[in-house]
Amino acid sequence: MSEETSADRPDEAPEPALSVAVVDAETPGNIGTIARAMKNFGLADLYLVDPPELHPEGEAYGFAGAAREDVLPGAREVSLDYLVEQFHTVGFTAITNEDGTKHVRYPFVTPAELAADLRTVETSTCLVFGRERVGLTNDELARIDQVASIPASADYPVLNLGQAVTVALYELRGLAVAETQLPERTDRAEEPAIEGLHDQFADLLVAVDHPEEKRAKAGRLWRRLLGRAHPTGREVRTLRGLFRKAGQRLRED
Repeated sequence: MSEETSADRPDEAPEPALSVAVVDAETPGNIGTIARAMKNFGLADLYLVDPPELHPEGEAYGFAGAAREDVLPGAREVSLDYLVEQFHTVGFTAITNEDGTKHVRYPFVTPAELAADLRTVETSTCLVFGRERVGLTNDELARIDQVASIPASADYPVLNLGQAVTVALYELRGLAVAETQLPERTDRAEEPAIEGLHDQFADLLVAVDHPEEKRAKAGRLWRRLLGRAHPTGREVRTLRGLFRKAGQRLRED
C-alpha cells in the first residue's frame, strides 16, 4: 500500500473515474471485503485514510479474493484533505437529517439516485465511507460535496461497512462501463476550481459581515448546492469573477 498526500503531488489530478475511500477502518477484513466488491463491479482505485496494518498474509488479503492481486496492493493511503481537494466527494451515512433545517447530513440521495446523477457529468468522484461503528463524523461530512444513504429498515438502518460498500457499488456499477455506453456528459469544472469557489464564498461571508456563528452552516449549504449542481468550468469561472468583483467593491466601500 502506497502513501500519498495532496502535498506530495500538487499538480497531478486523478483521471475521471469512480473510486472508493475508507476513513479510519478498524478491521483489515472489511478493507479486503471492500476491495473484493470493487473488483466485482469494475472499480480499481481504493484510497485509505488512517488504515490499519494490511499484511499480505493477513485478514484483508484473505477476504479480498481476486482483488488481492491488484485492487488491494494498489490501495493508496491519503488524507481527507487530499480527497476533498482532488475529487467530487460523496459521503455515505446511515443516519440522516429529516429536513432542510439541518445541513450536515441533508439533503441526501440514494445510491440509485446518485448513479442517475453522476451519469450526466464527467468528474472524478470518490465514494467516502467511514468507520465500522460510527461512520463519518459531522465534521468530516461537512467537508464533503454530497451525502448518500442506503434505504433500510427504520428499526435497524445501519449496515455493516462491507455490506454498505457492496450495495452502493452494485447500484453504481453502470458507471464503470465503457464511456461510449453512457449518456452524453456535462463538462463539469475541475475540483481545484470548485474548491477555490468555496474559499471565495467563505471570504465573501466575512466581507459582508455575515454572523460568525452562522458562517459554517452557510458554507455547508453552499457546498451541498454546488455538489448537486455539478457546475461547468465556465459557470465556476463566472461565479468566481463575480465574487472577486463583489469583494473588491465591498473593500472600496
